[in-house]
Amino acid sequence: MGSQFWSEFFNSFSPNSEGFAFMWFILFFLVIAIAIAAERIYYVMVRSNVNSDKFMMEIRKYVTSGNMKRAIELCEAGKQRALPYVVLAGLKKVAESESLDFRSIQNAVDEGTLEVIPKLQRRTNYLSMIANIATLTGLMGTIYGLIIAFASVGSADIPDDQKTRLLAAGISTAMNTTIFGLAVAIPTIVLYNVIQNKTAQIIDDMDEHLVKLINLITGSR
Repeated sequence: MGSQFWSEFFNSFSPNSEGFAFMWFILFFLVIAIAIAAERIYYVMVRSNVNSDKFMMEIRKYVTSGNMKRAIELCEAGKQRALPYVVLAGLKKVAESESLDFRSIQNAVDEGTLEVIPKLQRRTNYLSMIANIATLTGLMGTIYGLIIAFASVGSADIPDDQKTRLLAAGISTAMNTTIFGLAVAIPTIVLYNVIQNKTAQIIDDMDEHLVKLINLITGSR
Protein backbone atom coordinates (compact mmCIF):
# COMPACT_ATOMS: atom_id res chain seq x y z
CA MET A 1 0.00 0.00 0.00
CA GLY A 2 2.83 2.34 0.93
CA SER A 3 4.76 1.58 -2.24
CA GLN A 4 1.64 2.28 -4.29
CA PHE A 5 1.23 5.65 -2.59
CA TRP A 6 4.81 6.67 -3.30
CA SER A 7 4.54 5.43 -6.86
CA GLU A 8 1.47 7.57 -7.44
CA PHE A 9 3.06 10.49 -5.60
CA PHE A 10 6.17 10.58 -7.77
CA ASN A 11 4.09 9.99 -10.89
CA SER A 12 2.35 13.27 -10.03
CA PHE A 13 5.51 15.08 -11.16
CA SER A 14 5.14 13.58 -14.63
CA PRO A 15 3.79 15.83 -17.40
CA ASN A 16 1.14 13.18 -17.99
CA SER A 17 -0.33 13.92 -14.55
CA GLU A 18 -3.10 16.49 -14.19
CA GLY A 19 -1.49 18.40 -11.31
CA PHE A 20 2.17 18.18 -12.30
CA ALA A 21 2.58 21.97 -12.69
CA PHE A 22 1.39 22.51 -9.12
CA MET A 23 3.70 19.78 -7.80
CA TRP A 24 6.74 21.38 -9.41
CA PHE A 25 5.66 24.80 -8.16
CA ILE A 26 5.48 23.50 -4.59
CA LEU A 27 8.84 21.76 -5.03
CA PHE A 28 10.35 25.07 -6.16
CA PHE A 29 9.20 26.76 -2.97
CA LEU A 30 10.44 23.80 -0.92
CA VAL A 31 13.95 24.39 -2.24
CA ILE A 32 13.71 28.11 -1.44
CA ALA A 33 12.41 27.36 2.08
CA ILE A 34 15.30 24.97 2.75
CA ALA A 35 17.83 27.55 1.57
CA ILE A 36 16.33 30.35 3.69
CA ALA A 37 15.92 28.17 6.76
CA ALA A 38 19.50 26.87 6.56
CA GLU A 39 20.92 30.38 6.19
CA ARG A 40 18.75 31.81 9.00
CA ILE A 41 19.51 28.92 11.38
CA TYR A 42 23.23 29.44 10.84
CA TYR A 43 23.07 33.23 11.14
CA VAL A 44 20.72 33.44 14.14
CA MET A 45 21.58 30.33 16.13
CA VAL A 46 25.29 29.97 15.35
CA ARG A 47 26.82 33.20 14.09
CA SER A 48 24.82 35.72 16.15
CA ASN A 49 24.20 33.68 19.28
CA VAL A 50 26.33 33.92 22.42
CA ASN A 51 26.08 32.82 26.03
CA SER A 52 24.85 36.23 27.13
CA ASP A 53 25.07 35.63 30.89
CA LYS A 54 28.65 34.39 30.75
CA PHE A 55 29.73 37.08 28.29
CA MET A 56 28.19 39.95 30.28
CA MET A 57 29.65 38.61 33.52
CA GLU A 58 33.11 39.03 32.00
CA ILE A 59 32.26 42.49 30.66
CA ARG A 60 30.91 43.65 34.01
CA LYS A 61 34.04 42.37 35.72
CA TYR A 62 36.29 44.42 33.45
CA VAL A 63 34.09 47.53 33.59
CA THR A 64 33.87 47.41 37.38
CA SER A 65 37.65 47.12 37.67
CA GLY A 66 38.13 50.00 35.21
CA ASN A 67 39.82 47.77 32.61
CA MET A 68 37.86 49.19 29.66
CA LYS A 69 40.57 48.20 27.18
CA ARG A 70 40.21 44.51 28.03
CA ALA A 71 36.42 44.76 27.83
CA ILE A 72 36.67 46.26 24.35
CA GLU A 73 39.11 43.54 23.27
CA LEU A 74 36.68 40.88 24.45
CA CYS A 75 33.89 42.48 22.38
CA GLU A 76 36.17 42.82 19.36
CA ALA A 77 36.90 39.09 19.50
CA GLY A 78 33.20 38.28 19.17
CA LYS A 79 31.83 41.30 17.33
CA GLN A 80 30.31 39.11 14.60
CA ARG A 81 27.73 38.13 17.23
CA ALA A 82 24.78 40.34 18.12
CA LEU A 83 25.31 41.18 21.78
CA PRO A 84 29.09 41.76 21.67
CA TYR A 85 28.65 44.00 18.61
CA VAL A 86 26.20 46.29 20.38
CA VAL A 87 28.15 46.28 23.66
CA LEU A 88 31.25 47.22 21.68
CA ALA A 89 29.47 50.29 20.29
CA GLY A 90 28.69 51.46 23.82
CA LEU A 91 32.14 50.74 25.24
CA LYS A 92 33.86 52.56 22.40
CA LYS A 93 31.74 55.58 23.16
CA VAL A 94 32.77 55.37 26.80
CA ALA A 95 36.45 55.11 25.85
CA GLU A 96 36.25 58.28 23.76
CA SER A 97 35.52 60.56 26.70
CA GLU A 98 35.83 60.68 30.45
CA SER A 99 32.57 62.55 30.97
CA LEU A 100 29.60 60.71 29.54
CA ASP A 101 25.99 60.78 30.58
CA PHE A 102 23.36 58.07 30.24
CA ARG A 103 21.93 59.57 27.04
CA SER A 104 25.26 59.56 25.17
CA ILE A 105 25.91 55.91 25.87
CA GLN A 106 22.27 55.02 25.15
CA ASN A 107 22.47 56.70 21.75
CA ALA A 108 25.61 54.74 20.84
CA VAL A 109 23.99 51.48 21.92
CA ASP A 110 20.79 52.29 20.03
CA GLU A 111 22.77 52.85 16.84
CA GLY A 112 24.40 49.45 17.21
CA THR A 113 21.05 47.82 17.96
CA LEU A 114 19.46 49.36 14.87
CA GLU A 115 22.21 47.75 12.79
CA VAL A 116 21.90 44.31 14.39
CA ILE A 117 18.14 43.74 14.67
CA PRO A 118 17.28 44.05 10.93
CA LYS A 119 20.03 41.53 10.16
CA LEU A 120 18.59 39.10 12.72
CA GLN A 121 15.07 39.42 11.30
CA ARG A 122 16.00 39.48 7.61
CA ARG A 123 14.23 36.92 5.38
CA THR A 124 12.67 35.01 8.30
CA ASN A 125 9.15 36.17 7.41
CA TYR A 126 9.56 34.61 3.96
CA LEU A 127 9.27 31.19 5.61
CA SER A 128 5.78 31.99 6.84
CA MET A 129 4.83 33.26 3.40
CA ILE A 130 6.21 30.15 1.69
CA ALA A 131 4.26 27.89 4.05
CA ASN A 132 1.03 29.68 3.16
CA ILE A 133 1.81 29.60 -0.56
CA ALA A 134 2.61 25.87 -0.45
CA THR A 135 -0.68 25.11 1.32
CA LEU A 136 -2.78 27.23 -1.02
CA THR A 137 -1.00 25.92 -4.10
CA GLY A 138 -1.71 22.37 -2.97
CA LEU A 139 -5.38 23.17 -2.54
CA MET A 140 -5.51 24.89 -5.90
CA GLY A 141 -3.93 21.86 -7.53
CA THR A 142 -6.48 19.61 -5.88
CA ILE A 143 -9.41 21.72 -7.06
CA TYR A 144 -7.97 21.86 -10.55
CA GLY A 145 -7.48 18.08 -10.59
CA LEU A 146 -11.03 17.48 -9.39
CA ILE A 147 -12.43 19.76 -12.08
CA ILE A 148 -10.52 17.84 -14.76
CA ALA A 149 -11.57 14.48 -13.26
CA PHE A 150 -15.27 15.35 -13.11
CA ALA A 151 -15.12 16.84 -16.59
CA SER A 152 -13.70 13.57 -17.90
CA VAL A 153 -16.38 11.55 -16.15
CA GLY A 154 -19.09 13.79 -17.55
CA SER A 155 -17.81 13.43 -21.08
CA ALA A 156 -20.10 11.55 -23.42
CA ASP A 157 -17.11 10.17 -25.34
CA ILE A 158 -15.94 8.01 -22.41
CA PRO A 159 -17.56 4.58 -21.87
CA ASP A 160 -19.51 4.24 -18.62
CA ASP A 161 -17.39 1.32 -17.39
CA GLN A 162 -14.26 3.54 -17.46
CA LYS A 163 -15.73 6.59 -15.75
CA THR A 164 -15.42 5.24 -12.20
CA ARG A 165 -11.78 4.29 -12.76
CA LEU A 166 -10.99 7.68 -14.28
CA LEU A 167 -12.72 9.49 -11.42
CA ALA A 168 -10.79 7.53 -8.76
CA ALA A 169 -7.50 8.06 -10.58
CA GLY A 170 -8.19 11.76 -11.03
CA ILE A 171 -9.06 12.30 -7.36
CA SER A 172 -5.99 10.35 -6.24
CA THR A 173 -3.75 12.47 -8.44
CA ALA A 174 -5.40 15.68 -7.33
CA MET A 175 -4.97 14.89 -3.62
CA ASN A 176 -1.21 14.52 -4.05
CA THR A 177 -0.86 18.27 -4.48
CA THR A 178 -2.61 18.87 -1.15
CA ILE A 179 -0.50 16.40 0.80
CA PHE A 180 2.69 17.72 -0.80
CA GLY A 181 1.71 21.30 -0.02
CA LEU A 182 1.03 20.39 3.62
CA ALA A 183 4.23 18.36 3.82
CA VAL A 184 6.15 21.49 2.81
CA ALA A 185 4.09 23.93 4.89
CA ILE A 186 4.16 22.15 8.26
CA PRO A 187 7.96 21.88 8.76
CA THR A 188 8.40 25.35 7.25
CA ILE A 189 6.04 26.83 9.85
CA VAL A 190 7.88 24.94 12.61
CA LEU A 191 11.25 26.28 11.44
CA TYR A 192 9.80 29.78 11.13
CA ASN A 193 8.62 29.74 14.74
CA VAL A 194 11.87 28.25 16.04
CA ILE A 195 13.95 30.92 14.28
CA GLN A 196 11.53 33.68 15.25
CA ASN A 197 11.58 32.67 18.91
CA LYS A 198 15.38 32.50 18.97
CA THR A 199 15.60 35.92 17.34
CA ALA A 200 13.22 37.36 19.95
CA GLN A 201 15.29 35.77 22.71
CA ILE A 202 18.51 37.35 21.41
CA ILE A 203 16.84 40.77 21.17
CA ASP A 204 15.38 40.45 24.68
CA ASP A 205 18.79 39.45 26.06
CA MET A 206 20.35 42.49 24.40
CA ASP A 207 17.75 44.83 25.88
CA GLU A 208 18.17 43.41 29.37
CA HIS A 209 21.96 43.30 29.48
CA LEU A 210 22.50 46.63 27.75
CA VAL A 211 20.33 48.50 30.25
CA LYS A 212 22.23 46.86 33.11
CA LEU A 213 25.57 47.72 31.47
CA ILE A 214 24.65 51.37 30.91
CA ASN A 215 23.49 51.69 34.50
CA LEU A 216 26.73 50.07 35.67
CA ILE A 217 28.88 52.43 33.59
CA THR A 218 27.05 55.62 34.48
CA GLY A 219 26.74 54.62 38.11
CA SER A 220 30.46 53.96 38.46
CA ARG A 221 31.44 57.42 37.19
